[in-house]
Formats: sequence, structure tokens, C-alpha cells
Amino acid sequence: MTSDTPYPAGFAWGVATAAYQIEGAVDEGGRGPSIWDAFERQEGAIFHGESAAVATDHYHRWESDLDLMAELGIPAYRLSLSWSRLQPRGEGALNPEGVAFYRALLAGCRARGIEPYVTLYHWDLPLALHERGGWPARETAVCFGEYAALVAEELGDLAEHWTTINEPVCASFLSYSWGMQAPGHRDETEAVRAAHHLLLAHGLALAAFRERRPQAKLGITNLVSNLAPASEAPADRAARDQVDVRFNRVFLEPVYRGSYGADVVAVFGEHGLTLDEVEGGLVRPGDLALISAPADFAGVNHYTNTLIAADPEGWGGARMIQVEPTPTTFDWSDTPEALREVLLRVSREYTGLPLYVTENGAAFADYATPDGTVHDPERIHYLAGYTAAVGEAIAAGADVRGYFLWSFLDNFEWSHGYSKRFGIVYVDYPTQTRIPKDSAHWYRDFIAQHTPGRTS
Repeated sequence: MTSDTPYPAGFAWGVATAAYQIEGAVDEGGRGPSIWDAFERQEGAIFHGESAAVATDHYHRWESDLDLMAELGIPAYRLSLSWSRLQPRGEGALNPEGVAFYRALLAGCRARGIEPYVTLYHWDLPLALHERGGWPARETAVCFGEYAALVAEELGDLAEHWTTINEPVCASFLSYSWGMQAPGHRDETEAVRAAHHLLLAHGLALAAFRERRPQAKLGITNLVSNLAPASEAPADRAARDQVDVRFNRVFLEPVYRGSYGADVVAVFGEHGLTLDEVEGGLVRPGDLALISAPADFAGVNHYTNTLIAADPEGWGGARMIQVEPTPTTFDWSDTPEALREVLLRVSREYTGLPLYVTENGAAFADYATPDGTVHDPERIHYLAGYTAAVGEAIAAGADVRGYFLWSFLDNFEWSHGYSKRFGIVYVDYPTQTRIPKDSAHWYRDFIAQHTPGRTS
């Protein structure tokens, strides 16, 4: 480490995006429909009925977007591949036009001195696989392993760091139990099955890459929430433990401990999870060895700091309360100590692997002023606190190797449409004009300050 920064040499400072939220061009380049294309057509599913058909038009504007990223001095870029663009029906050979697009994009990163960190799955399941059962079906995990093998062969030479699955909690419970994300189902058993199969998909993808790209660095990214009981009352403490099982432990334990713990099975056993692997069951012989196979890093996404109160009407008998202050347009907290605690918890309780903060950021009510600038002091305050929290976690012993700000561009924020702006670059959607916000310039200077030999 240098004398003026808590971050280790080689620390990866970056930004993050997801394919469906920025690419647009949903009917171009041989892309097939995904579950999100179908979800958008459900009445009331998306704020104001908005669509990602164009999004930020990154499919056509990627070169200028990368130029802007380079101008802002951002050295690393976490991006995702669209499964439905690369393999329109979720099976068979990869789509040559999709391969060509991502090869150009990844090569474009390298040509500009930007290190790509690639995610294989960020929620855009090919619709054809959904129609055959989606993530509740084991076949989908098998198909994902086959997809990962093809990606390793066709694109694996262009990036070193690969994330298999982004936030399986969202692709399972929010999608199959809560109904707030595609495909919009409300069935707890489907959600539990989806959760296990997403983890199995991670294991199959990791094995596929290990065989074809042994030098690649691989991991999974989990959304990890900081949770505390709303009071010391036994009911609130029990509710907090219940939510921790449902949000955090059901994903962390099998990946990093090799089994679903007794508490997890107590909550989800009625939906098929078992302590032991059962032939023909949900958790089958060999699954846990695949899921817990050695990875190279652990991805941690973190956004909220939450108090949990007992509530018989809530999910798992709990109600979630955001810790003040909550200045963001999602009413999420700005409490950097929560990120520090999450990183320390994962490193102390679950894994000694290097950690990457693969997403962290906040949405604010950004707008362009008459002189064409975008001032976002709230985001600067947020980023200053959370990046400092990463440094505090490192000083306390967490082996954190990188931080990826969500997000580079304002974009299609899933069921919230275009109503939430997370970007450090403002997008005027009617014209697709990009305007770096004040936070973009702050981040540029911050990176330069904390990267030896780099100037802004």
C-alpha cells in the first residue's frame, strides 16, 4: 500500500452496467426475446409502461461510451453479456452476430486501457427457456453450463475476470416469489427451486470455464444486506434471523460452506431444500460439490442498511425498515458503515477469498440545468462515504481488491423504468446525449488520487 491510501496496489476501481439495461436493439443482431421483453408487456409491470427496447442505445453507441469512460479515467468496467443475444433460444450454437458484438466491445475496452470484468448472467433469461420451465427447472441450469462453455471458447480470451451469476436472490425470490421482477411469479416453491438452480448454474459454469480457460478468475456475485433487529425484543431478533436466512445465508452457505445449513433448511425445507443430497430431489448428489467448488474471488453487491421488525403480515413474518438517513429516490439508506460491516462479515464468516464490491451506488433526482450541467452533490457525499468504508474494511482485515460503482450510465432500472437515475453519466433519453455529472469528475479525481502513478 502507498502512504496516502488504504487501498492495495492494483486495486480495481471501476463502474458497472448490465446488458438489458443499456443495450437496446432488442430486435437486432439476431437477439432473441428474454423474460424481460415478455415481462414488459404485462400490464402494470413496468413504471409508466416503459420499455428497454432502446434503453441507452449502447448497442450502437458503445464506442463513444467507452471513449467517455476512458476520458473519465476509469480503469475497470464490469459489464454483462446478454444470454438472449448470444444464444437466442438458450441452446445450440452461439449467434455469430452476438459473438462479434461482444468481441468488439471487449477488445474496445482493452484498446482503451480499460480492464473488462464480465458477468455471464444478469437476469435476461432467454424466453424459450422460461417457456420450458425457467429457473425452477433443473434443465435451465444445465443449459447455462453449456452456454458458459461456449462463451469460454468464443470470448474467454478477452477478459480475465468472470462473474457467473449476478444476485441470485433477485433472479429467484424477487422474480418467482415477490413478483416484482421477470417473470413476475408469486410462488415460494418456485423461488426456492430457482435459487438452488441458479447456484447449480454457477457451479456448472465455473466447471466449464475451468476446463476451457484455466487461467480465468471466477466468482459469483451475491447481494448482501446489512440487517439488524429493530429492537432487542425476542420477536424482532427472530425476525432479523429469518430475513438473514432468506436474503443472505441461503446463498452464502452453499457456495462458501458447501451445504445448506440447518437454519436454512428449517425455513425452506417444505419447498424442497435438504441437508443431504437426495437422488431425484431438488438438491441431488454432486450438486453441492459443484456449487462450492473453489472460486477465485467473491463478489459483493450492497445497497441498503435495514432494520427488521416482527410483522406477521410480512415476508417470513418480518417488516423491513430503512436505516436513516434515506436520501435516495428509492428511500434507501446512506450509511457507509453498513458496507464495511458486510465486507467484514463475508470475509470473517464465509470466505478468505479476495472480495470485490461488484455494485454499490445510489439513485437521486438528477436533472440537467439550463447550462447543460448536472450537479449531484448527494451522490458525491454517498460515494465519499462508501469508498472510505471500503478502506476501513481493508484496514480491519478484509481482503478487498476492487470497487465497482453502479452505474456508469443512467439506464432502464428494471420495473422502475427510467424513473431512477443511478449513473455518474446523465442520459437525456430523447436525444441519447451523455452528460458527465459532477460525481463523474469527482470519481475521476478520486481514482487518480488513490492509484499510484495515475493522474486525472
